[in-house]
Amino acid sequence: MEQKLNVISLGVRDLDATRRFYVDGLGWKPHLDVPGEVIFLQVGHGLLLSLWDREAMAAEAGEVHRGSDAAPITLGHNVGSEDEVAAVLERATAAGGSILVPAERRAWGGVSGYFTDPDGFRWEVVHNPGIVFGDDGTITFAPLPG
Repeated sequence: MEQKLNVISLGVRDLDATRRFYVDGLGWKPHLDVPGEVIFLQVGHGLLLSLWDREAMAAEAGEVHRGSDAAPITLGHNVGSEDEVAAVLERATAAGGSILVPAERRAWGGVSGYFTDPDGFRWEVVHNPGIVFGDDGTITFAPLPG
């Protein structure tokens, strides 16, 4: 697994209120906005902040809230192929991590799986052919196949 972080996903209770805060209130510009599901904001060189509907996050990644004071968060590691998803999950397991969700094809067209590190921090390993991270740090969204 390369030492990099591409996406920070925050599970939010009310995506419309979150949009009003970040987009309308703070003036941040969405890189991709899927109403009712997710808002992607480029927040750094090759780095996305994903504001994801909490229930949709839990449906894909498993329960993400551990009590009233725990913030749901997933760290995202984008890889270049579907096979790499499984390979990184295997390596994470060998290193002492725990698989939460094995590699699966997702409704949005990519493949992802989830593991936790020994402290319980959740990582998504994902091949999303619709997100392209350029060498210069730019992020583009391409149409997904199918």
